[in-house]
Amino acid sequence: MSVHNKPIGRPYDEAVIDMLKADPEFINDYLAAALDEADLPGGQAALLLALRHVAEAQGMARVAQRAGIPRESLYRALSPNGNPTIKTLLAVINGAGLHLAVTRADHAHA
Repeated sequence: MSVHNKPIGRPYDEAVIDMLKADPEFINDYLAAALDEADLPGGQAALLLALRHVAEAQGMARVAQRAGIPRESLYRALSPNGNPTIKTLLAVINGAGLHLAVTRADHAHA
């Protein structure tokens, strides 16, 4: 699944958020796809949008509280122009009840 090159707009956002609410296991695949494409043009913005969708599906205020950051700061960090620090990014991931893991890329050398 590609989170890249999809039309972005409120109906799309609401549909994705509804899918994430209906199937929380979808979060893993959705964010994995966004991470896989993060180095492509527009990929970082797509990753922030994916994280925002997850936070909205779980309740932005609740994720912000668990992350220990003000809700307004969370909205700003995950906005299209957002540029969250690694500290904020990790807080949001943890606040959403997620764990960031790293694996070796298929093309990496030993």
